[in-house]
This record gives sequence, structure tokens and C-alpha cells, in this order.
Amino acid sequence: MVVVLDGHSLKAEDVVRVARNGETVSVTKEALERVDKCRALLERKIAAKEIMYGVNTGIGELSEVVLTPTQVERFQKYLVYSHAAGCGDPIAEEDARSAILSRLNTHCWGHSGIRRELVELMVEMLNRGVNPVMCQKGSVGACGDLSPMAQMALVLMGEGEAFYHGKRLPGREALEAAGLSPNVFRERDGLASINGSNVMTGMGCLELVDAERWLKTQEIALAMTLEALNANLAAYDPRVHDVRGYPGAQACAENIRRITNGSELLKRPGKKVQDAYSLRSSPQVIGAAKDALAWSRYMLEIELNHAADNPTFFPDEELVLSAANFQGTPMAFAIELLGMVVTTVGVLSERRTNRLLNSHLSMGLPAFLTKGAGMFSGLMLSQYTAGALVAENRVLSTPAAIGSIPAAADQEDFVSMGMTSAIKSRSIVENSWTIVAIELIAAAQAFDFRAPVKPSPACHAAFETIRAHVKTLEEDRPLYNDINRLSKVAKSGEILEAVEAVVGPLR
Repeated sequence: MVVVLDGHSLKAEDVVRVARNGETVSVTKEALERVDKCRALLERKIAAKEIMYGVNTGIGELSEVVLTPTQVERFQKYLVYSHAAGCGDPIAEEDARSAILSRLNTHCWGHSGIRRELVELMVEMLNRGVNPVMCQKGSVGACGDLSPMAQMALVLMGEGEAFYHGKRLPGREALEAAGLSPNVFRERDGLASINGSNVMTGMGCLELVDAERWLKTQEIALAMTLEALNANLAAYDPRVHDVRGYPGAQACAENIRRITNGSELLKRPGKKVQDAYSLRSSPQVIGAAKDALAWSRYMLEIELNHAADNPTFFPDEELVLSAANFQGTPMAFAIELLGMVVTTVGVLSERRTNRLLNSHLSMGLPAFLTKGAGMFSGLMLSQYTAGALVAENRVLSTPAAIGSIPAAADQEDFVSMGMTSAIKSRSIVENSWTIVAIELIAAAQAFDFRAPVKPSPACHAAFETIRAHVKTLEEDRPLYNDINRLSKVAKSGEILEAVEAVVGPLR
């Protein structure tokens, strides 16, 4: 299916479809007409010798330097060269693709002044799999993600590097291998290609979809642990959450009721009047995370579907306004919040894993879920790993978005550091797939000890999926393969799909 770009209707899931799944894109006729109309305005103003930032002036602190006509013709190339100043390993190809997609949807508004030919070339790069090599580090997220986006722009000119069919090639070779030709930049083309917070926006959309799926997988792990520990589900009664009113908590409690429906394990006697917070307050915490991610989505999809550039051109009014729509703080806040909530819910998961392993807390389960405690240590060390990842996530949750360091001789004296927010939140989400995988392994081991009493059909489906990849721990063995394997299985969505096949889509 083709993802159609009109500037207004992209969702985070569309970013996943294009960036990860390789679905093709097209731009509507109306959007291309807006691009042409805006370009015509720019060329009229150039002919009239009007002064426009980044067109016939320098940039940043050099914005007061007016360029000669000869300089204007060459300036865009040198602007891209100077801004391609990042460092480190390349971002993932999916991140580069998400950035191009985000930038294209900005151009669809017709406020950037870029030429249609460059829009069409970016479309074809996505459709034919020419993915620019863009260094991960170097963006301060204020005049957009300038350093990495400049490396994308280099490829448009037939320079830089790109990945094509698994090979890292010079930009021109990658374009030619895909049957494409580079473009010679003209006035405005360079700055219009790079001047937006598009890398962090694209990465943030991918992270958002992952975090939302991770939360649902967390709820599956929670449900299994609740069953294994014979929890008191009064804490999940809809009346409790209706009187407080948070939509996320209501959704979480409903998900848990659906997943645990039909459980024989939860019908056993011996329940506590009140369980520990990691069991009892999970709807409030996971629910708050759901509500927070809804706000993150709101912010990211606004950015994804509006014009973000400088200067901004208004063809209907024959107007050019210099402002700061490249500023990355809106995305930085959204992505910081995403990382913070995933870290917080991961703490709950680690605490529940501890309760499964600690014989003083596990409602009769053997110590560390092994039959031979003393001779065997069972899953003891898996909780160490979860604890280490929680500690790392806490460090990564320190916000980068409060850490402005002025740039460009203090002309750009406040920056968002949003790219750093995106990099570290990606690490938080990746760590957290392992945290939940460890709880799932422990819960499945607990189910083995609770047999023949049966879990709910949905939790049994999760258990069967886990056991297809991780065998019961009869005696100690190295656990790293089990943990790594199930982390990948959880991230793939296989466990979530198995549960949703029983109960329908989780909220």
C-alpha cells in the first residue's frame, strides 16, 4: 500500500510503514502545486533583489552578510558542506528514512521554497531504498537537525554516502545504482532540505510506536504475574478507576480484566487484603504512562503534519517571515516524556520479577523459581540484569532538553538538544524490552510450578509463545541466550499478537 503525503494526514504508524517496512510513498498533485507556487514566489523575490535569510544572506551569526548574485548561486552547496559536521556511527537506516519522510511532509505545505525536483528526488530515494549515511551525533536540535540532514542533502547533490541494498556507497554511486540522478542545488534548496527537526521527529515516531507496544506487552507480563501470585483483583475493578477518571488507568484495568478472564489461578484461596504497590498500583502507573504517551503522540504528529522551516514563505500574501519554526523543543519534551514513562514502568516490572523470585514474597513459589535452591540459583541473576537495566534507564532519563548550550556566536543562544533526547530514549526502549522479557520468563517459570492449576486462556497463549522460545528451567544453564532471544520475540510483537488473538486488541 502506498503512503500518500499531503502534509496533513501522516500518523506515527505511517512512519513505521515507510521507514521500517519499506512501503512506497507518493505526493499528492495538490501538494506539488503548492510547492511550485511557493517556489514561484521565491524566484519573484530573488528577481526583485529582496533580502531573504539563507537565500541571499549568510546564516546564523552571518545572517547580516548580504551575498552577491554570483555567491548566491554557489552558496547552497557550501551551506550543506559546512553543516555536514556530525560525528560517530550512522543512525539506523530506518531513522534516516523516517527523517526524509518527515521533511517531505513539511514540504507538502508549500511554505519552504524548495524546488519540485528535489521533492521528487527525495520521494524516489525512499521508494528505491537509497538511505543516506547520517552521523548520529552533532545535532543540537534548534535550527533543526542540521548536521545529519546536511548529510542527507549531500546525497541529493550526488555527494556524501548512502546505503543501498546493504552496501555503503558514495552518494552518486548509490543514486545511479537506483536509476536516479543527482541535482544541482539552486537558491534556497540547501537550507530548505535541512532546516527542520526531522530526524528527532522521525525517530520519536518510531520510538512512540515501540513504546506503546511495549506498554501492552508490559500489561501481559503484569497479568501473568498477578495470576502467578494469586493477586487481589479488586484493585482492577472498573468502579475504582471510574471514580478517579484517568483514561489510561481505566484502559489498563480493562486490559488486565480481559487478559485474566477465565483464570483458575486467580480463584485460589489465600489472597491478601491488599497487595504490594507493584501489583496493586500498576493501573495508576501504567495508565499514567498511556496518558503521557498520548500527549507525546499529539506533539509528534503535529510536527509531522505541519510546516517547520525558516524562513517561512506565504505565497498568497507575497510574504516571507523569518522566525524559529525549526526549534526542536516541542519534540524534545515529547520524547523526554516517552523515555521517562518507559523507565518508570520498567521499575514496576523489575519489582514484580523480584516478587516472583523472592520466596518471602512469592505466595509459596520456591526460591528463585528452581527446584534445587542451593545447588541451583535458578533465575536469581536474571533479576540482577533487570536491575542493571533499570539503573541505566534512570541515568538516561535525565533530561537533555534542559541542557541548552548556545551556538553560532550566541545568535542561536537557546537550543533544544532534542536529538540527544531521541538517542537516549531509543536506548531506554531497547533496554526495556529486556526488562519485560525477564519478567515474562519468570512468570512462565512460575506457571510451571503452579500446574496443573490453569491460567486464563490469554495468559496461557502468552505462556505457550514463551515456551516456544525458552524452555522450562529444570536445572541451571546459561541464561543469556534465553534473555536475548525472548527480548527479540517480545519486541517482534509475537507475544502481544498471541494474546490479542484471544481477547482482541488491547487498549
